[in-house]
Amino acid sequence: MLYITIAATATLLPLTTAATYPTSPKRGLCYVPSDKTPNDDTIWTTTPGSNLTWYYNYKSSPSPAFTNTTHLQFVPMFWGTSDSDQGTPFLDSVKAQIAAGAPIRYVMGFNEPDGTHATGGSNVPADLAAAAWKKQMEPLRELGVMLGAPAVTGGAEGFAWLENWLRACDGGCHPDFLPVHWYGSFEGFASHLGQVVEAFPHLPVWVTEWGFAGQGLVGSQGFFNESVALLDRWGNITHYAYFGAFRSDVSNVGPNAAMLTEHGKLTDIGSWYLGGAATNNGGSVGWIWFVGWWYW
Repeated sequence: MLYITIAATATLLPLTTAATYPTSPKRGLCYVPSDKTPNDDTIWTTTPGSNLTWYYNYKSSPSPAFTNTTHLQFVPMFWGTSDSDQGTPFLDSVKAQIAAGAPIRYVMGFNEPDGTHATGGSNVPADLAAAAWKKQMEPLRELGVMLGAPAVTGGAEGFAWLENWLRACDGGCHPDFLPVHWYGSFEGFASHLGQVVEAFPHLPVWVTEWGFAGQGLVGSQGFFNESVALLDRWGNITHYAYFGAFRSDVSNVGPNAAMLTEHGKLTDIGSWYLGGAATNNGGSVGWIWFVGWWYW
């Protein structure tokens, strides 16, 4: 059984221009490209002190912007499937990359298959997903690639879809880790992660999308700092990627959650995520919240 205690009183650490945010090898990039501002791509790899170690782009093949970036490991995604799909395009793509020397260690399965296309989900029935997984994901295990389970939406519907998928797999699907998505309060996030870990205690967890949409500046920064502190300290959460690698004026989770201002400058959240100091771009609350938590 896992228990999470959120500290009633947080520790306030003052931020100055010389202070830097703690870095973490777990930290990755949920890459959302922009045709209008392609120069933003360099921010994620050239910012001094950035320690991002991996990225994904919702596709099976790497993004040209990061092709020659050796320290940023690419994780292909089998985004979705349909009844009309032919052949094994995802499997073929990953195998070709490995044959060409790409160090692919992980791949991820369907993106929010219990969600609709209108909200970015792949909308894949559990039985179809099970059949496609066996055909295009399972063979990669023979090449030493670790498989990420489908990343369902947060909540009861996601858990139900996963149960139906595992039932349809009938023992033929073998995920090695469990991607998690969450959009909501910190308290809800901590509770959801606890439920996930309790339901799947044998699987490491990757938080591949998370945020708190539509909040003010103080709320957005407080949520970010609390959640990053939690993820960094939670042992069996091995990877995470914040959803905010875009400019504030195109953010679909609210301008204060974005890692870039409308002019392409790092916000406080963006700089903290890359291991840097507060920038005061777009405002700053001037402190970092840390929470205490324990599990056994």
